[in-house]
Amino acid sequence: MTGPARPDLVVGEDGLARCAWGSADPEYRRYHDEEWGTPQHDSRVLFEKLCLEGFQAGLSWITILRRRPAFREVFHGFDPERVAAMTSDDVERLLHDARIIRHRGKIEATISNAQATLALDGTLAELLWTFAPAPRPAPPASFTEVPSTTDESSALSRRLRALGFRFVGPTTMYALMQAMGMVDDHIAGCHRSRTGPGRGNDRAAAPIGAAHG
Repeated sequence: MTGPARPDLVVGEDGLARCAWGSADPEYRRYHDEEWGTPQHDSRVLFEKLCLEGFQAGLSWITILRRRPAFREVFHGFDPERVAAMTSDDVERLLHDARIIRHRGKIEATISNAQATLALDGTLAELLWTFAPAPRPAPPASFTEVPSTTDESSALSRRLRALGFRFVGPTTMYALMQAMGMVDDHIAGCHRSRTGPGRGNDRAAAPIGAAHG
């Protein structure tokens, strides 16, 4: 006898169960399988994720994923030192680049966030992981159990804002926590879930590389 249908979980043609959003588009699938929820500790990669989550505000994540190569090109691979040196002329140029999201506030925030990153006493990774919550005792049974904000994401938002970061609201920061693997919100049964006894949900795990985030 088969169990009840689970709309939040989809089994692909490869026989692997995935969060439903991760099966809807080839780019979503790659992102779901290779990035989302994987603990990441590389500060440059985290700077990119932080900036792109800011660009995503008010938009679908697939819009950002499809433009990510262009974002990486125009923002110098999200090297904070190079981004921090960008000028108002660069902002005006990017406002005419249809390959990215042409939002002045978000473009300017990326530059100011790079400057704020360089001004940190430690690394961006060290700062972000300070706000890691305790691991879930069990994976969410459905996306109705996945929050949009938490006490930790709100605290992280307040801290980053105090340090001069922009477009870092509590919801955006929870999406970042999901994306960087600080929290594991893969649905129960998903082949990517790390949550639960013996599943290796380690807050300090070494890096490997919607509901998206």
